[in-house]
Formats: sequence, structure tokens, C-alpha cells
Amino acid sequence: MDLPKKQKITDPKVALTKAEHYCAYQDRSQQEMRDKLYEWGLWPEAVENIITDLVTTGFLNEERFAKAYVQGKFNQKAWGKIKIKQGLKIKRVPDVLIKKALLLIDGDAYLQALLHILTKKAALLNEKDADKRRYKLQQYALGRGYENDLIADVLKNSDL
Repeated sequence: MDLPKKQKITDPKVALTKAEHYCAYQDRSQQEMRDKLYEWGLWPEAVENIITDLVTTGFLNEERFAKAYVQGKFNQKAWGKIKIKQGLKIKRVPDVLIKKALLLIDGDAYLQALLHILTKKAALLNEKDADKRRYKLQQYALGRGYENDLIADVLKNSDL
């Protein structure tokens, strides 16, 4: 079964309009938009001109994107700072903006989120051996992107 071929966009004005709708729907990084424009079949010069237009008109804003990404991943998925930072690096957001966006996460809320995910995971574990149980909880929290020293503190100070 053949997949339908995507229609290529050759007119930069049509691409700009479509890109504006794409960015208006959800905040995007410049790299996401660049990838999408290349996927549509535009040439590099046209892609860079469209990116410039989107930035000047306010449709693309890396700082706004980074802040929305951090808030969304922390509030919705309870990701830790390490995993959020990796996600932003994959989207090629500058380090300065990543650091600035990560400052939005409240320290108390961050600890509460870590404690909450560890409590939920502990309820699902059947492990009787305390060391193995602690190791599994630690690995789970590391996978969610939390810092090792913070995980150790929470596990030490709680009765999980």
C-alpha cells in the first residue's frame, strides 16, 4: 500500500501563511519550524527568510517557547530539570534561554513533584528487599530527569 505523497509548497508567501498558522496553534522552536519548512520542500534561502519574518512578527519566540516547554513538561508530565533540559537541547534552544526557563520551576513544587512520583511508584513496587526497593525508586526518578543528590535526600528523609 502506497502512502500518499505530501504536496510540496514552492511559493514562499503560501509557506509563510501556513507557517504562521502552524506557529499560532502552538509555540514552536526555530529548529522545529526550520525542519517543517524543509519538509514542505522549500529552499534554504526561502526557509531562512520565512524564519526571519516569523521572528520579527512575533510568531516565533525562542524564550516564550522555552518557558512554555518547561511549564508544560513539569506541570503535565512531572519531568525533572535534567530531562527538560535535554528536551530543549534536542530542539536546539540556546543554553542561556534554557537556564532562564528552568528558573520558572518553584523549588518547593519541584520537591513535591519528586516526592509524589516516588510515592506513586513505591505503591506499585512489590520488592521486599529495602536496598533493591530503594535502587528501583532511585532509577525511576533518574529516568524522569531528577537530580541524583535530590533523589537521595528525598529517599533518606522519607519512609518509602
